[in-house]
Amino acid sequence: MDDISPAELSDTEAVARARAGDREAFGILYRRYVQRIYSYIYYRIGHPQEAEDLTARVFYRAMQHIKRYEDRGLPFSAYLYRIAHNLVANWHRDQSRRKEIAIEETAWNPPTTREPSPEHSLIQQEETERLLEIIRKLPPDRQELLILKFVDRLSNAEIGQILGRSEGAIKSLYHRTLVALRAEIQPDLSDED
Repeated sequence: MDDISPAELSDTEAVARARAGDREAFGILYRRYVQRIYSYIYYRIGHPQEAEDLTARVFYRAMQHIKRYEDRGLPFSAYLYRIAHNLVANWHRDQSRRKEIAIEETAWNPPTTREPSPEHSLIQQEETERLLEIIRKLPPDRQELLILKFVDRLSNAEIGQILGRSEGAIKSLYHRTLVALRAEIQPDLSDED
């Protein structure tokens, strides 16, 4: 790949080279985004193997259609998230019931360096289960927003590009989502008083 290292190659340059048939350039894009796309899909469907399959399909579709890709000022990752979003929507449509994510596999329950007490572990697990239960009751677009915001740590502008909404609409949806979560959690907090 000429004299430019993969780290120095921007997404725009890698896409241009991939459009010209450079498979190594597409490989650079794959390596940059595969983990983020996998995480996004995994948190939407909850099955590691199926998330791997859908992630592979995202990149396969992107590679198949790279020659038709047009740079419209959005990051290449928005294109990948849009493909992932559509595949996840199709997956949910095809499922008879929504699958659940095992609590121990969630980012909401990160490992600690010291072993917590059994009481602390139980309380943390109960809180995590309750939070996931509340989040699963949210509409799909709000669940997706929370994943993109807190798991993938994307900005409102990036989330807007992925969801096809303005940054202002994302801020508003984010605010409404937090208000809804607070309303769900508050009764639980007042019961403990």
